Amino acid sequence: MAKRSSTSGTTSPEETGTSPAERYAAAQERAAAERGELGRFRAPLDFDLDPFQVQACQALEAGSGVLVAAPTGAGKTVVGEFAVHLALAAGRKAFYTTPIKALSNQKYADLVRRYGPDDVGLLTGDTSVNADAPVVVMTTEVLRNMLYAGSGALDGLAYVVMDEVHYLADRFRGPVWEEVIIHLPDDVQLVSLSATVSNAEEFGDWLAMVRGDTAVIVSERRPVPLWQHVVVSSRSQHHGPPELLDLYAHDVDPTDPGTNPPISPELVTAMRAGRDDGGPRGGDRGYRGRGGRRNAGRRGPAGGGRPVGRRGPARFAVVDTLAEANLLPAIYFIFSRAGCEGAVAQCLGAGLRLTTPAEESQIREIVETRAATLPPEDLDVLGYRTWSESLARGVAAHHAGMLPIFKETVEELFAAGLVKVVFATETLALGINMPARSVVLEKLVKFDGTGHVDLTPGAYTQLTGRAGRRGIDVEGHAIVVEHQGLDPVALAGLASRRLYPLTSSFRPTYNMAVNLVEQVGRARARDVLETSFAQFQADRGVVGLAKQAQAHAEALDGYAQAMRCDRGDFREYQSLRRRIGDREKELSRRDRTAARAQTADALDALRPGDVVQILGGRRAGYVTVVATGERNFDGPRPLVLDADRRTTHLTADDAPGGVRVVTRVRVPRGFNARVSAHRRDLAQTVRHALTQHDGPRTAHRTKAPASAPEDTELARLRRQLRSHPCHDCPEREDHARWGERWARLRTEHAALVRRVEGRTGTIARTFDHICDVLTELDYLDVTDGNVTVTDAGRWLRRLYAENDLVLAECLRRGTWDDLDAPALAAAVSTLVYQARRDDASDPPVPGGPDGRLAHALHETVRVWSSVDDLEAAHKVATTNQPDFGIVRPVHRWATGRSLEFVLRDTDLTAGDFVRQCKQVIDVLDQLAQAAPTTGTRSTARTALKSLHRGVVAYSSL
Repeated sequence: MAKRSSTSGTTSPEETGTSPAERYAAAQERAAAERGELGRFRAPLDFDLDPFQVQACQALEAGSGVLVAAPTGAGKTVVGEFAVHLALAAGRKAFYTTPIKALSNQKYADLVRRYGPDDVGLLTGDTSVNADAPVVVMTTEVLRNMLYAGSGALDGLAYVVMDEVHYLADRFRGPVWEEVIIHLPDDVQLVSLSATVSNAEEFGDWLAMVRGDTAVIVSERRPVPLWQHVVVSSRSQHHGPPELLDLYAHDVDPTDPGTNPPISPELVTAMRAGRDDGGPRGGDRGYRGRGGRRNAGRRGPAGGGRPVGRRGPARFAVVDTLAEANLLPAIYFIFSRAGCEGAVAQCLGAGLRLTTPAEESQIREIVETRAATLPPEDLDVLGYRTWSESLARGVAAHHAGMLPIFKETVEELFAAGLVKVVFATETLALGINMPARSVVLEKLVKFDGTGHVDLTPGAYTQLTGRAGRRGIDVEGHAIVVEHQGLDPVALAGLASRRLYPLTSSFRPTYNMAVNLVEQVGRARARDVLETSFAQFQADRGVVGLAKQAQAHAEALDGYAQAMRCDRGDFREYQSLRRRIGDREKELSRRDRTAARAQTADALDALRPGDVVQILGGRRAGYVTVVATGERNFDGPRPLVLDADRRTTHLTADDAPGGVRVVTRVRVPRGFNARVSAHRRDLAQTVRHALTQHDGPRTAHRTKAPASAPEDTELARLRRQLRSHPCHDCPEREDHARWGERWARLRTEHAALVRRVEGRTGTIARTFDHICDVLTELDYLDVTDGNVTVTDAGRWLRRLYAENDLVLAECLRRGTWDDLDAPALAAAVSTLVYQARRDDASDPPVPGGPDGRLAHALHETVRVWSSVDDLEAAHKVATTNQPDFGIVRPVHRWATGRSLEFVLRDTDLTAGDFVRQCKQVIDVLDQLAQAAPTTGTRSTARTALKSLHRGVVAYSSL
C-alpha cells in the first residue's frame, strides 16, 4: 500500500506549537538522519533540505520506493541524486532516466560535476559515453530496450530514477514509462519524480501494487512565491509604456489564493477602459522603447507593430516594461514557431537592447565558440547572423524547429543570465533547467495539432512554474498579456486551481507483444499487461460507472410508470414513432448519398487550372485546382489552393451543395505547392481572373434529386400509427415526452453497461488482437495451443519504430533490398516523418516516377495498405500511412549535397530537418542490427554514415 505524506512548508516543530514529546521525537529523527547516509549526503550541500526532501530521502534509505510530487523548481531532483549517492555508497548501480535527450545531457553534466566523469555515463540512443559506469543517465527508451534485451548492464542495478514521470501521460512516448516500471527487476528501488498532480495517491497505489512498498511524498508549496499579473496597454492618451497590474485584489495571498479569489479593481478598470475607448488599441504606437527609436505608424516585424484589430501591447513593449520593473530574465510563451521568430524580429526592429557591452562581448565569444563546429558554408542558410545578433542584444527564440546547437546555446546563455528574454513554445516547459524571474503567456489558447484549445489549469501551472529562481529570487511572476477575449475572472480561476490529473496512455504494440511472448509466454504476458496503470485506472473507474448504471435502472422504472396509457401499450406506440423517424432519416441519408455521388463525379471532372466555387458547407468559397490528386475510398481528392493560399485535398464531403467551375487559369509549369512564393503568385492570378469572369464556364453542380413518391414502407408505418389506440389519447404528447426520456435513457444505459463490461481486461483484449495480427503474418506461431515467437518475430523484437510492423514487413518482403544507401534512407523517412498538416501534393521522387526508389515507395504503400486492412479486420488501431514529405531532402543530404540545396523549395527549417534526420538515423541503426539480409544491414550502415555529417552530426553534452 502506498504511504502518503504531505508537506506544505518548512516550518520547524517548535514553531507550530507541537508538544515536548513530539519535538523530542522529531529531534531524534533528525539526529538519526544525520548519522546515516543522508547525513553524509547533506554534509557538502550549501543549502538546507526542505521537509519533503528529507522525508523522501529517509523513505529511500529505509528501503522503500518513493513517488515525489512537487512544483517545478521545488528541488525534486535532490531525491534522485540521493539515490545515486546510495548506489555508489553500496557499490551498486543507479540509472537516471529522463523523457528527452536535452534533459539527459543536462543531468549528465550535473552528475559529472558532483561525482566526476569516471563514475558517470550517458546513453541517449545516438550518444554513448562511459556506458559501463556505475551511474548512467539515459532516456527511458534506452532502459526499455535494455530490459527486453536482457542486457548485462542491468546486473547490480539498485536504483532507477524516473525524472518527470508524469510524462507517461504523453500519447506517443508515455507507454514506454509503464513498460519500464512493470518490467524492472523486483529488487530495484524506483524513485519517481513528478510535477504536482491531483491524483498522486492513485498513481502511488499503482506503484505499490507493481513495485511493492512505495512512499508518496506530496508538496504543494512553491519554494518561491508566485505573483499573478496582467500586462495591459497604457491608459495614457500619449500611448506610454504598457502597465503591469496585479491579477488578484491586494488582500489575496498569492501563495494560497483559494477558490474564486477577488480580482484587482484596478485591473478591472483598466480592461473596461480598453474596451470603451472606441476600439482596439494600437499596441502603444509612438512609444519609445529602451534604446530604441520611435515606432509610430510602422507595421510588420521590422517595426514592432501589430496587425490592426489585435488588442494588447506589442511584444517589444512588454519586454521593455519587464526590464523597467526589474522582472527579467523572462520566458515569453507564444505557442507558435513563427510567432517566436517574429517576436525576436520585432524586438530587433524596435532597437531593443537588454545587455551591457561586457555581457554582449561575453555572449559573442560563447556564440562563436559554439558555432565553430558548423560548416561556414551553412551559416547563411541557418540564419546565423540574425540569430547571433539577437543573442548579443539579450533576446532569443526557442522552439523545436531550431537547430539543436542553436537551442543549446540559447539554454546556456539564458541559464548564465546573459540572455534576458526567450520567446518560446511550450516545449521549453518539459523539464529543461531554464529558470526565470518571470514567465509571460501571450494567450491562454494553443494549437494541439487539430485545433485551438484553452489552456488547462495543469498546463498553466506547468508553464508558469518556471518563474522564480530558487536561491536567487524572493518571488516569481506569472504575467498574461492583455488580448481579445481575455476574462480576468476566468484567468483567476485558471491560476488558482491545481488540477493536473495523471492519465495513462499505455497501449500494447507489436514490438512489445513479441518481446513479452518471447520472455514470459502469451498467458503470462496477458497477466503482466493487466498490471498496467491504464488497466488500474480503468478498473477503478468501473466502480463509478456501475453506480451510475444502478441509478439509470431506477430512473427507467420511473419513466416507464409515467408513460403508461390506459388506452393501450404506449411502448408499442412509441416504437412506431421511432421507426417512422428512423425511416425518414434513412430516406434523407439516401438523398444525401445521391447528391454526394453527383459531387464526386463533378470533382472527378476537374482539371488543373479550374477555378471552382464550393457551394455551401464550412469551406464555401473559391478554390483553384492545382493537381487532380488520387482517388481513395472517399472518392476523388483534387489538390486545391484556397483564398488563404493554403493547399489541401478537396473531397465530396467538403462541398455538400456541390461545386461549379467559374473560370480557368494557367498553372505554371514547375508549380510546387510547398513553395510559398508559388502559392502567392497563383493566388494573385486567380484573384485577377475572378474579377474578370462573366459567369460560369461549365456547371459541375450537384442537383437535388427529383421528388420521389412517398416511400411505401413509410406510408405503411404512418397508417399503423394513426390506427393505434394510443394515437387518440388526449395525454398522448405527455406520455410521448416521458417515452422519449425512457428511450434515450435506455440507450444510454445499454451503452453504460457495455462500457462496464468492456473496461474489464481492455488492455489484455487489445494484446490478443495484436497477437492475432502477428500470428496471421507469421511473427508468432500457434501449435497445439502453444504460442512461440518465429524467426521473423525475433528480429521484430529489435525494431522500436512507431510503425514497427510496417517496417518489419518491408524488410521481410524485400521491399527495399535493391536500394542504394541514399534511397534506403529516403524510404525509411516515409515511416518516420509525419507532416504537421495535409497541405501539399506528393513531392517529386529522386530518380523519377519510374525509378528504383519510386517503385520501392509504391511497394511500401502497398505493404502499409495490407497491414492496415489486417489491423481493421482484427480491430487494432491502424498505423500512420507513409509520408513522402522529406524523401527528396533526405535523399539529397545522403548523397552529400549542401544544406542550402537540401532545403531549397521546401518549407522545412534547418532544425526540423536535423531532428528528422536523427530519427531516420535511429531507425537505420536498428536496421543495421535487425534486417534479415546482410545486404540490407550493410546498406543501412552506409546510409547511417551518409546522413551523420555536417549539422546533423553535431552533438554536444
